[in-house]
Amino acid sequence: MRAVLMLLGLVVLLAAQPAGAAGWLEKGIYMTGPRYDAALPECEAGLGSIASNFATKEGRFWNSDLTIVDFENVRETAYRSWASDTIPRRFCSAVATISDGTKHPVHYWIGEDTAYAGASWGVEWCVVGLDRNWAYNPACRMAKPGAPNR
Repeated sequence: MRAVLMLLGLVVLLAAQPAGAAGWLEKGIYMTGPRYDAALPECEAGLGSIASNFATKEGRFWNSDLTIVDFENVRETAYRSWASDTIPRRFCSAVATISDGTKHPVHYWIGEDTAYAGASWGVEWCVVGLDRNWAYNPACRMAKPGAPNR
């Protein structure tokens, strides 16, 4: 009985501690709930990943040699626009110059712990007019803030 009371007291004491960012154990093995730092890079940080992944997607799945050669008008459109306990996201937009000379809007977000295995921040993106598999249809609307959480 005494051991049960001591264990109960320990649980109550631990539960009363203020919440902080997830430690390495929680990130690597067991995540108990939403504990985010909301330390996201600026919009420009995701551009290299977008250009690289766009070229890979075009070549591998669409037999196309299109690449993104430049970005302009890079800007943040929203930051943490959803509920406070969701994954922190920085929503951004830019205009991409494609290797065929056309320009297309790009909508993307940078999310905390959304890279491979949650190891770092990740990027989800959509190039308007070149979303051939309609993953963010219509016209990349699902990659913008205000779209339902996917």
